[in-house]
Amino acid sequence: MEAAATPTLGLIDLEAAFERAVTSVWMAYQPIVHASSRQRFGYEALLRCKDPQLPHVGALLDAAERLERTAVLGRAVRTSVASTFSSAPVERGLVFVNLHARDLFDPTLSSPFSPLTRLARRVVLEITERTSLDGIDGLADRVAELRELGYGIAVDDLGGGFNRMGHLTPLDTDFVKLDMSLVRDIDTHPVKQRLVVSVIGVCRDSGVRVIGEGVETAAEAKVLAELGCDYLQGYLIAKPAPPFVDPL
Repeated sequence: MEAAATPTLGLIDLEAAFERAVTSVWMAYQPIVHASSRQRFGYEALLRCKDPQLPHVGALLDAAERLERTAVLGRAVRTSVASTFSSAPVERGLVFVNLHARDLFDPTLSSPFSPLTRLARRVVLEITERTSLDGIDGLADRVAELRELGYGIAVDDLGGGFNRMGHLTPLDTDFVKLDMSLVRDIDTHPVKQRLVVSVIGVCRDSGVRVIGEGVETAAEAKVLAELGCDYLQGYLIAKPAPPFVDPL
C-alpha cells in the first residue's frame, strides 16, 4: 500500500492538484503469464502519477476519495487504457483494469458510447482492495450486468485485507488474485501452501482462474505452478513498463 496524500493540503489546493494530476496521469502495464508455460496471457494496467503535490498513486487515490472524485479518476484511467488497447492486436491478450468499488455503478462502464465498452471482451475489471464491498446494494446484479456486456471480473487481494469472496461468490467472478501476503515466501511456508491449495480447489470447482500476484522469486513461481495456480504476475516476470515494450 502506498503512502497517503499530504494531509496539509486544504480542499482548494487539493482540488487544484487533483485536476492537474488527472490531466497528466499515465498507465504502466505489467504482464501476466501462464504459470506453466510463461507465455503471456495479458497485462494489468497500473496508474502512474508524477504531480509534485500528489507524487505517487496512493496520494492521488486518497485525494480522489477525499474529494469524492473517484469517478473522474476512474474515467481517465479507462479512457487511457481504451486508447492503448483499441489498436493493440488480440495477441496482446486481456487487460486488467483496476476499478474502485464506488465506481462499479458508473454509467460509463455500460454505456455503448464508452471507448472501453467497445473493448469489453478484452477487459477484466479488477475490483481493488482500497474499500470494503460492505453495504453496496445491488452488487451481484451489477456485476452480472457488466459480465453480460463481455467484461471479465477479477477479485483482488484474496487472502488479505477485506474478505471479498464474502460479497462476490465464485459464480460472480472470472478471476481471483492471491494476495501478496500469501505469495511471499510460499516456498518455505507449508501453511500458506495449504491455504493456496484450498483456494485453488474452490476456484477450480467453480471455473474461476487464479493469479498469483507479487511473485518475486523463481522458488515462489515454481511452488505456485505446482499447486495449480493458473497465472503469475510480479517482478520476477516483468516490472510495470510503458505499453508493449515486450515483443509479441
